[in-house]
Amino acid sequence: MSVAQDTGGLPAAEPWYERAKATYTTLVDATHRVSSLYNLVNVPSAVWIDEQGRILRINEGTYSRRIFLGGKFYIGTEDYTPAVRDWVAKGPASPFVWTPQQVAAKVRRRTSDEALAEPTFKLGVYFFQRQDQDRARLHWKRAEELSPDSWNYHRQDWTFTDDGSSGRNWTEKRDALGDTPYYEPLDLPSVNPPPPDAVDVGRPGSTPVPR
Repeated sequence: MSVAQDTGGLPAAEPWYERAKATYTTLVDATHRVSSLYNLVNVPSAVWIDEQGRILRINEGTYSRRIFLGGKFYIGTEDYTPAVRDWVAKGPASPFVWTPQQVAAKVRRRTSDEALAEPTFKLGVYFFQRQDQDRARLHWKRAEELSPDSWNYHRQDWTFTDDGSSGRNWTEKRDALGDTPYYEPLDLPSVNPPPPDAVDVGRPGSTPVPR
């Protein structure tokens, strides 16, 4: 199941789904409910859930493949899709499935400020959907201040600016990370390392992702 979290709703998400020709369930989450439920802070992110409703793994940066953007620049990895397929084939016996203890240790927990950011961001969504962009941006900015690590908040706000969600704002904030990676590591064995001179655009200091 794929969930597009975009306050722009179906008009924003539908072209991407049509281009992908997805054959599985595709949803549009205009209020970011899914990221709230699982405390997801970046895109793409994925949650493995078994038939009993138990969380087995949560990762961000879950691209289906390594995507080359031209020259030596790329984003994503070839490692994630084989892990998903292994889980589908082997179920709980897959080595990529986390134990309950690992899940408990790895699930993000909100600070008090991050907890306050949630309803603040949702107020922004409420005002945006009622065509009051000034109030929407006011609440989104406050949510970003309360939870600066949530790229979901930032990128939703930036989507409605001239630069878009992958423009100057994204580049400046990503570069400010220093040595901190843009995505939390997948913690998977690397099966297809990139070429030696390839540059991951999700890393600080590299060329920004084209809009």
